[in-house]
Amino acid sequence: MNDKFIARAEAVVVGVAVADALGGATEGWTPQQIRQRHGGPVTGIVGPYNENWSTARPIAPYHKGDGHITDDTLMMNLLIDVYAERRTHLDAYAMADGLVPLMISKVVWIPELERESIPLQRVFLAEKYLVHRIHYAHADPREAGMGNIVNCGAAMYMAPVGVVNAGDPRAGYAEAIDMAGAHQLSYGREAAGVFAGAVAAALTPGATAADVVQTALELSHDGTRAAVDAVLEAVRKRQPDTELNKVLREAVAPFDTVGPDYRKQSMEARLPSRLRSIEELPVALGLVLATDGNYREAVLGAINYGRDADSIAVMAGAICAALQGLEGVPTEWIDGVSEGSRLDLRAAGTVLGEVSVQILRADASRARERLASLDELGVA
Repeated sequence: MNDKFIARAEAVVVGVAVADALGGATEGWTPQQIRQRHGGPVTGIVGPYNENWSTARPIAPYHKGDGHITDDTLMMNLLIDVYAERRTHLDAYAMADGLVPLMISKVVWIPELERESIPLQRVFLAEKYLVHRIHYAHADPREAGMGNIVNCGAAMYMAPVGVVNAGDPRAGYAEAIDMAGAHQLSYGREAAGVFAGAVAAALTPGATAADVVQTALELSHDGTRAAVDAVLEAVRKRQPDTELNKVLREAVAPFDTVGPDYRKQSMEARLPSRLRSIEELPVALGLVLATDGNYREAVLGAINYGRDADSIAVMAGAICAALQGLEGVPTEWIDGVSEGSRLDLRAAGTVLGEVSVQILRADASRARERLASLDELGVA
């Protein structure tokens, strides 16, 4: 049974990395631009859309495509390192004195930079904020995310939280919400909790795609709940001849602060609100429902959706891989990303699976002790 669970944890981690690498190549573009650049929809690993990647965008000199993972996977792997070191559930303080030190000290191969460096040199500004607030400003870890831009930065690497809370979506939500306080606020923090809860739900024996998205809806609050509800309803009512990504975008648009032009964001982009949501999570859940949890179809849908394609693919991919297992992730994609990123995709998943077994066993022991106490109190 341990081997079976470890294999499923491995699938989640591999599923994230593969989806991330494929989605990175189309990030920031519209579906029309993607089709024009690649002569039709993207169907697998593609090369960079700009050969002069190191100088084309000085603020983001990244070699996207060619099977290169992005910061989504880099951050996920660091979080797995923290779980492996602590072997227990994490909180905002573990982010402060576990994750942040790794961001500024652990030297890793960064495919998009084509060199070894510390993860801080690759992560986006919203993740650099973690280091600024915690390492330099010495903010309370539970509140360090205050003042950050509100985006999917915390949500994108929370899949491991769902794994260590397998079968208990509410616990996964609560743990991610606590941890994400060090990084995010408002609907960015909410998305981190809901995504972790969705992964935990997908690892429940017998779970279906419909079960997972319904659980995500029930966990959500405020604008996130409204956005998820709108997207799921649109998917259910979609006519067979209607383009899925158009349906998804139209449903989520009223809740998305970035605006219609992803490269020229609106003045209200990424500001806190109880009425808004990040775009990535509801769209990912819509893809999970529309494809009935099929990893290949959901990830391809995310890649060809464009905009924040890699993070959408990561969220949809993690959930689908949790439902399907590693057999759902195309072997040619795994091999291509492993080679392109110079990374053993399965290794981190094996570590996470083994650590999760230990954590879940401790949870089960505490649950039995509590049930015994409740029985003694006469309320069990």
